[in-house]
Amino acid sequence: MKNFALYRMFIIVTMSVRFFLQITFFHKKHRGKWTKQTTKKWEDLLKRQASEYRRTALRLDGLLIKLGQFLSTRADIMPPIFIKELEDLIDRVPSVSWAAVKNILEKEWGKPYDAVLQKISEHPIASASIGQVYKAVLPDAKTVAVKIQRPGIQQIISTDFKAIRIVMWLARFLTPFGKQIDLPTLYQEIKETVGEELDFLKELENGLYFTKRYEAFEKVDIPVYYEEYSTEKVLVMEWVEGARVTDLKFLQENGINRRDLAARLMEMFLEQLLQEGKFHADPHPGNILVKKDGTITLIDFGMVSYIRKSDAASIRQGVEGILIGDYDQVVSSLERLHFLLPDADKERLKQIIRTLVTTYTEHHFTMADDFLMEQLLSDVETIIKEQPIQLPSEFAFFGRAASIFIGILYILDPDIDLLEVSKPLIFKWLKENPEPGSASNRTILHLLIRSIRPLLSIPRQIEQTLDEPRKYREWRQRHGQRQLEQAFLLSKTRDALLFIVISLFLMASTFFLEQELWLYGSGVLAFISFLYYVSSLWAHRKWLKGPK
Repeated sequence: MKNFALYRMFIIVTMSVRFFLQITFFHKKHRGKWTKQTTKKWEDLLKRQASEYRRTALRLDGLLIKLGQFLSTRADIMPPIFIKELEDLIDRVPSVSWAAVKNILEKEWGKPYDAVLQKISEHPIASASIGQVYKAVLPDAKTVAVKIQRPGIQQIISTDFKAIRIVMWLARFLTPFGKQIDLPTLYQEIKETVGEELDFLKELENGLYFTKRYEAFEKVDIPVYYEEYSTEKVLVMEWVEGARVTDLKFLQENGINRRDLAARLMEMFLEQLLQEGKFHADPHPGNILVKKDGTITLIDFGMVSYIRKSDAASIRQGVEGILIGDYDQVVSSLERLHFLLPDADKERLKQIIRTLVTTYTEHHFTMADDFLMEQLLSDVETIIKEQPIQLPSEFAFFGRAASIFIGILYILDPDIDLLEVSKPLIFKWLKENPEPGSASNRTILHLLIRSIRPLLSIPRQIEQTLDEPRKYREWRQRHGQRQLEQAFLLSKTRDALLFIVISLFLMASTFFLEQELWLYGSGVLAFISFLYYVSSLWAHRKWLKGPK
């Protein structure tokens, strides 16, 4: 049944609508009565929804798995309990029979597969939602990996996108999620990225791109691709003998220094972050292999995204601002990257970033103050979530890649200091790629000042620490009131839209049942609901134009 388009669309849309209604009615029921018990019920609801999504994704395969992986990285819009449930959703699905896959292979090559290969394993070594990978041998005895697209996957993905488009349209009107991000742009970004995964020639092109990009890096390899055997649905590449980068037993047995390995991975990641061009959007441990001599091999370039030159410049200026303590520059870079909505409190954001960076770099807390450190980080996270901050859709996949990559670094070296490891690499990039108006030429001077800053800044730190609770309470009171006002106005708008949908459904039902009285009554209800909806929208727009 899961291969039938209408069945897939029905399951995806009805599941999503049920989630939306559960959330809406939960907020209606508990409006103004939010207690610890309410929070527990809310988290239980989200956990049930996330579990259902996970089960449905694994049952249907297709786009839902990749969408779940994407949602699990969106901490800016998704609740932590939902993220926790989906964060280990792995793109591994039951394999398709060899007979079905062999038909695709021979159709793409236009000849029997044994006319090209000496031999090929009939059981895949890896099976994902888009393709299956087999181990094979070429006529010249070279061992290769052959990636073959799953039968019918293009039609399945196309169907899922239609369903997701309907879901996103509903989300724009029925959920706060739909008002936090630009859903049409996000949809287009996902569609383009996954669409490229369906064309293995794009993956071939990406592999050749990264081969050239990393040719100057020591002990970094990209597999050799065989263009003459590769097509839109078949990709042939060099077979790589190695272990996952997180296989700690393999690293120990081969005497590979984990800290050195983490530092080299960090250099590779920063090279993608600070420079314009393509970046690997799916760097999970299975796509980063380590050979016995410590050589890092990147594989699977199906999911790749792009950083524009202007964005790379803004990122470099933001990183530079953090290193030299210029937080106006940091906030300005976030604004140029479109991370901030118009009514963001820039001064408050600057204080948040300063507090977080200062705490991390200057270690004001002792080991006995772990609780205070955790409380500070919790407060910072809460404030950031309450600020009008959004993750632009073009950075969604980069955020996912960064999250996965940092997780790998901490597995390799739990004590890694990301800032200290990245400093020399960042200074190198800033020196080699100065931007107009950048402070790069003043970096050495700022580093000298920074080296004595801890001795000079103790009185300032005490003053900031004493003043922080008062500023925080004032900010919470001001923004808390506005949040309540906005939630009430949005709730009225959703109620009105819900009544319109219900009344239209009643009108359609009574029309076919020829119940004239009920038809007039539902028509009047639809008209009143429409007026209520218009007045709610007008009130919300007026509120947005009001004082911040």
